Amino acid sequence: MRATAQDVELCFSIARAAAVAGFHHVFPPDRHEFPAEAIRADWVSALANPEGETYLAFEGDDAVGVVSVSDGVLQTLYVMPESWSRGIGSTLHDFALDRLRKTNIREARLWTLAENDRARTFYENRGWSLTGRTRVVPFPPHPIDVEYARSTSGR
Repeated sequence: MRATAQDVELCFSIARAAAVAGFHHVFPPDRHEFPAEAIRADWVSALANPEGETYLAFEGDDAVGVVSVSDGVLQTLYVMPESWSRGIGSTLHDFALDRLRKTNIREARLWTLAENDRARTFYENRGWSLTGRTRVVPFPPHPIDVEYARSTSGR
């Protein structure tokens, strides 16, 4: 289902749950408070962006994942931790690539934490390759993001 501005809290809650569970080794919660207001503001901006698309995945009545694309970039892909390893991330990933392909993007890009081994393995298993570009994450302790790219047509 395509998300709208009314879905900000739903998108935020999925992203927060996945980030807290998946990034605890990078952003230890006892030392680094989750940047809720900044992340919520990012969702407000993403859902208001006419060039972007955000979609929610449901199991029954429960939202279990969210993915967003914009400007040739797979911006976000989050799945509720209790739904990990059940194919939801793969379905959202493939859907996002299809959406990018339909907007005539030939090469998609994404950023993920250098220390996010779970996501890096996920993306590498789906044909993504490191570009060599990095950036510093704006939230303490300021870890490094790495950029990936891949063709939107096949592997």
